[in-house]
Amino acid sequence: MDDVFENNGKLYLSLFSSDAVTVLLEAMRHAVATRSDNIRTPHLFMGLLSFPDPGVIAWGQSLKADLNQLSIQFQELFHQDKTPEHTRLFLHREFLSDQVIELIRDARDRSCIHARKTITPMDLLISLLTDSDSVVIDCFQRIGITAAKLTEYAVLAECRFSGSEGSGMDIA
Repeated sequence: MDDVFENNGKLYLSLFSSDAVTVLLEAMRHAVATRSDNIRTPHLFMGLLSFPDPGVIAWGQSLKADLNQLSIQFQELFHQDKTPEHTRLFLHREFLSDQVIELIRDARDRSCIHARKTITPMDLLISLLTDSDSVVIDCFQRIGITAAKLTEYAVLAECRFSGSEGSGMDIA
């Protein structure tokens, strides 16, 4: 496949591990819950936190972060009142921000480089953390945690759990 999208604009879900598909569905749920009209990188991050695989859990432990609390904080930060409450979103090009589309493409490239058949949640997380324009990274940098440190913890966590598919942190 040349791209992550089918000709009709839907994501090729077969490119993703079952855990990564769940993360994407959770991201979509968070976008609706925060009343967004599209799925953005904070929603993808919330999806990763809502359905953490062992690597994401280990990443959170390295940060000494409560992943559930972190997800709640992001939900509060990115809640919008301007969009109707019952917006319908789909895993379709039309409903993904340009940044999420690039992130998913980067995650696919990353999975190919590591000779994986599918995109994993860690591919999504590390791609998100290495995006220099990420609003998620901005939130962490405001509390003194650099993108380099976040990425280092994620890569170390991925290495610890490559064979398998704390304390409060305030990001506000």
